[in-house]
Amino acid sequence: MSSKKYPLRAIASFLLVLFTMPLGHALMILMEHFLQPGALHISAFIMGLVGLLITIVGVFINGDLRQTLCGLFGGLLFWTGWVEFLFQYYADRCGMEPFVDSVTGKITQPEYMIMPATFGFLVMFLLLYMFSIRSGCNFFNWCQKKCFGNRRDIIVARPITRHVSIVTFMQLNVMMWTCYVVLMFCYDTQFLGDTHPITLLLALTCLIGSMFIFLKQIRISSWGANIRMAIATVIVFWTFVEILGHIGILKEIWIEPLEHIWTMIGIVTLFLILGGYTIYQALKKE
Repeated sequence: MSSKKYPLRAIASFLLVLFTMPLGHALMILMEHFLQPGALHISAFIMGLVGLLITIVGVFINGDLRQTLCGLFGGLLFWTGWVEFLFQYYADRCGMEPFVDSVTGKITQPEYMIMPATFGFLVMFLLLYMFSIRSGCNFFNWCQKKCFGNRRDIIVARPITRHVSIVTFMQLNVMMWTCYVVLMFCYDTQFLGDTHPITLLLALTCLIGSMFIFLKQIRISSWGANIRMAIATVIVFWTFVEILGHIGILKEIWIEPLEHIWTMIGIVTLFLILGGYTIYQALKKE
């Protein structure tokens, strides 16, 4: 990591990834609004498949930035189509109703009620990353050093085969999965509740943590590596945003896109400008 700072590159990478969060939510809302259930689930399946194919194509193309973009956009389409919409499909198929919390009155959609049940599967993935993979993730590197000490080189002897597209894809999906599961447990009044001190502490920790990650990101000269670090920065920061929105401090306009059309058009425009510039950099330099 260079000692020189690249603030404009870091900000552009951060905003590029950040804008995908509200746009992803808005896309889901619009699809649910305009498509019939049958067409909706077929479209969602195709979306997930396209995301998977984009990620796989990224393995066979050259260029760190190009592969990173394939993993990023492929991962976003995969998560939306084959994770979120698939949860929604089975919730609808089983006739599940939205859950209304008796304490707070907050409404949770059925698909999010199912998500905490994947906790065991999530732990399996984290176990693999902890004990069998030497990755570039600062969090896992820190955990391995603290837990394994001098035995780290024996327990985690080598990295797995590194394809940038797959690395980006997995980073995006595992981080979002982890944050969603943590948030669902925090919001549940059977465990904590959205105004519980631990939940509010989590929000503050994520805000401060995202700042520290950005300070590392700002020193990365490579566009591809900068965007990959931006994924971590944004997902941690977005956890803070989600909690603020859930407790009513922040208005989540992305869940009501038809009522904030011009704002969403502005976000889309900025996203396309940043995306186009990033793709231009990929084509020009690589």
